[in-house]
Order: sequence, then structure tokens, then C-alpha cells
Amino acid sequence: MTTLVVAGVQADLAWEDRRANHAMARREVARAAAAGARLVVLPEMWPSGFSMDTAVTAEGPDGPSATLMADLAGQHEAWVAGSFACRQGDDRPTNRLLLAGPDGSTVHYDKVHPFSYAGEHEHFAAGRHGVVAEVDGVRLGLAVCYDLRFANLFWDLGPSVDAFVVPANWPCARRSHWRTLLRARAIENQAWVLGVNRVGVGRRLDGSDLDYCGDSLLVDPLGEVVAAAAGQPNLLLGAIDAGTVAEVRAGLPFLPDRRDTDFAPS
Repeated sequence: MTTLVVAGVQADLAWEDRRANHAMARREVARAAAAGARLVVLPEMWPSGFSMDTAVTAEGPDGPSATLMADLAGQHEAWVAGSFACRQGDDRPTNRLLLAGPDGSTVHYDKVHPFSYAGEHEHFAAGRHGVVAEVDGVRLGLAVCYDLRFANLFWDLGPSVDAFVVPANWPCARRSHWRTLLRARAIENQAWVLGVNRVGVGRRLDGSDLDYCGDSLLVDPLGEVVAAAAGQPNLLLGAIDAGTVAEVRAGLPFLPDRRDTDFAPS
């Protein structure tokens, strides 16, 4: 059986302060690797917080945050994942989830569903397709925060993955949605789900404060929570077992019964 030890960095991000957040990443990736993690996941937009000021936060695909992730992956012999505002050319940036490997390889996924409720769609371009990456023999589907509300993205990838990785900036006001949707995506797809959320205080477009409660979770293919972090900075540790996915899908063969349906309004 293939088992992957994972760590979710539930951090209090410093608002639009790349230097402080880089220091956090160096510290927490080292701590996770020392605990045996082979995959370390940082929150959504970890270098800046969920800022819409892309003139301040956006970086190139090989900018300082991507470079740091690659350096940390090589230094600690672990995969490092997290999203940042990534600009290419003169177009709007994407909210890019980068997965950097210890061998120097990288995989990226651009968030398909910008969070229009917060104006993300006005500042960030949408990604166009889902992405599956393999880490130590475990197949990972990549998603970011608001994507969690759109089951079709997960359904499309589900049969091809053992686990989903979902970094987020999910606010306290909808914390029950976060926990419920993580479990739902696991149950529907009979796959592990690792949700990594931030804690602390961010800002809305109007400048008011926005509270984040963490609640990072690792959910197994039957929807049971096997590891959870409370509402303070923390390191969520757990293990993803690809063999469990195969066993659950063989014992409860639900995925082959999925059907595409056409809706005809009456």
C-alpha cells in the first residue's frame, strides 16, 4: 500500500507582507519535514493573505514565492504546495496553486472559480481545467478554496485521484460550510480530502476586518475526519493511504454508477 504523510500549515498570514510570510513558510515547512511529512500544504495566497491588490501582491511564475517553495522542497526533501497571485505578461494574474517537488519538478493549477462574492473575478483570471499530480505514488487532485462549492470539478477528477488538496482562506462566518463541503467531496468521490485553512484576521475590499477560524481537516474516503486543527496557528499532521481508497471503491462501487444528465426545463 502507498501511504503519504501530509502536513497542513494552518497559519496566521501577515497582510500583504511577503517577507513575514516567507519567514513563516521557512519555519513551518522545516517543522513539518522534521515531523516526517512528505507533502506540506500552505494556505491559499500564503505570501499575502487574500488581497485583491494584485499590483502589490502579484509575482511572476518564477518569482520569489515560487522560488522559495522550490528551495524548501529541495532543502527538506519534501513536496511543498500553496497558492499565490501569479502574473504572466499583461493579463490579470491567476490564483495559482503550485506544487514543488524535491527533485526540482513543479506542477501548477490555476483556480477555476474566482470568488466573485469578494470581487476576486475582477482582479484574477479564471483557470480553465483541473489538474492531477502524483506524489510518491499518490494521485492528488488540486483545488483552491471556493472551488470546493462546485462538485463538478471534483467529480471530473474523482476517479483519477486518491486525494484532493484544498488550500483556502475560508472565513469564520461560513465555517460550517467549509467542514460540510470537505466531507461531502470526500464521500462523493471516495477519496481523501486535505483542507488547509488560515487563521487570524484579513481584510475585505471595503477595508473592514475578516476573521478566519482555521478548521483545517483531513477527511478519509468514507467522510470521517481523521485529523483536525482548532482555531489557532497549528500544524495538521496525518497520513493518506491510497490502499484505503482502492478498498472503499471496491467494497462500495458507487463511482461507476455516475451518469451525465441533460436538463430539459418544463
